[in-house]
Amino acid sequence: MARSTGSADLPLHGGRVPRWLGERMTRLGSVVSEAIVHHYGRDELLRRLANPFWFQSFGAVMGMDWHSSGITTSVMGALKRGLTPLAGELGIHVCGGRGKHSRRTPDELFDVGERVGLDGAALAVTSKLVAKVDSAAVQDGFDLYLHSFVVTDDGKWTVVQQGMNSDRGEARRYHWLSEGLESFVEDPHAAIEGAAKGRIVNLADERARNARAAQVALIVDDPERVVSAVKQWSPALARDVARQQPRPIEPLPAWKPEARLRLTMPRHHDVHASDVVLRRLRGTIATAQIAAPPDFPSLLLTPGVGGRTILALAMAAEVIHGAPCRFTDPARFSLALGGKDGHPFPVPLRVYDETIRVLKDAVTAAKRLPGGDRLAAIQRLDRQARWLEQRAEGPSFEEFVSRERKRSHALGGRAVADDRRSKKAPAPRRSPKGQATLPGF
Repeated sequence: MARSTGSADLPLHGGRVPRWLGERMTRLGSVVSEAIVHHYGRDELLRRLANPFWFQSFGAVMGMDWHSSGITTSVMGALKRGLTPLAGELGIHVCGGRGKHSRRTPDELFDVGERVGLDGAALAVTSKLVAKVDSAAVQDGFDLYLHSFVVTDDGKWTVVQQGMNSDRGEARRYHWLSEGLESFVEDPHAAIEGAAKGRIVNLADERARNARAAQVALIVDDPERVVSAVKQWSPALARDVARQQPRPIEPLPAWKPEARLRLTMPRHHDVHASDVVLRRLRGTIATAQIAAPPDFPSLLLTPGVGGRTILALAMAAEVIHGAPCRFTDPARFSLALGGKDGHPFPVPLRVYDETIRVLKDAVTAAKRLPGGDRLAAIQRLDRQARWLEQRAEGPSFEEFVSRERKRSHALGGRAVADDRRSKKAPAPRRSPKGQATLPGF
């Protein structure tokens, strides 16, 4: 069934992704997607994008703020920029986006249909229906502002869309996946969950079948009947109805455990130890130590790639190869390449660039020679981390973050606060002879 595979509740954040990070996110996002398609096929990439926990972890490992609403916009934007040039090779097309770009989705789907032989008109209708279900049929207080539609050459698709509630300072992300379409309007959601904050109107619930039928009947029936019914309504009748005991509502059928995908991110911006499964982190740290050069020659093909890059690669390998149960703590993936706001530490640009290079070289080599050692070596990083986490000891979370902050400068650490400080820095004073002098000297 085509269904909304889950949702994510996120703090609503403003701001923009700086260019120095956005360009890197584009390169890392595309190479990770290529690796997934190479190993597991296009359908698996769609399934992962439809998983709110994996999606959040993906954004965190790319250096975005680990918990904010901005992950949705930045990840889908990076994938659109990175995968569009590869659409002919991978057969994956990313359409739509935020604001005005979301309104262009039908036209973009028409164009995709023309190029690859799909029914673009049907895809456009699907896009509109999915948006309408999460904006009109389900009235939960969130107004949609982002709609991204990812479709493959064989017509399979996933949709990631997000709404905002400005009064509450929250965003909600909705994930859809097309596997065996049956109905858009009767229980299409595997989960639409969030903090309990009042009643919502959900006309996509199977219990609302009669209500949907009644609404259609009201539209097609004699208008005079509707007017007559409205005239009969009176304040006295309203009071009588209010005094009646509400009829018990039959509970929704329980979802299968693997389908209950609910992600609710906390308000705090910094990463807490409680946000991370420490044994998994220690397994990754141990992998980086054990796999350091020269013990990993198939991966470390260039001098200068050390344990810190291996740690980032091990987390990227988990995003590529990890099972769904591995992404219950998305915050852990922010410990690979930091975050643009400096939480848990500034983005180590030298490590980021080297991580992209190693992954890109591995994917390129695998395309030339299927089963090549380099991509297999990255897969072994994930396996080794899972094996080591059962027995590895290591630093505490606080010790790890403190160490990364201390060596941030040496690794090219950068955050948006650095950009703001550079813009506010006073211009050099001029000496009487016209020579520039540094401020304060």
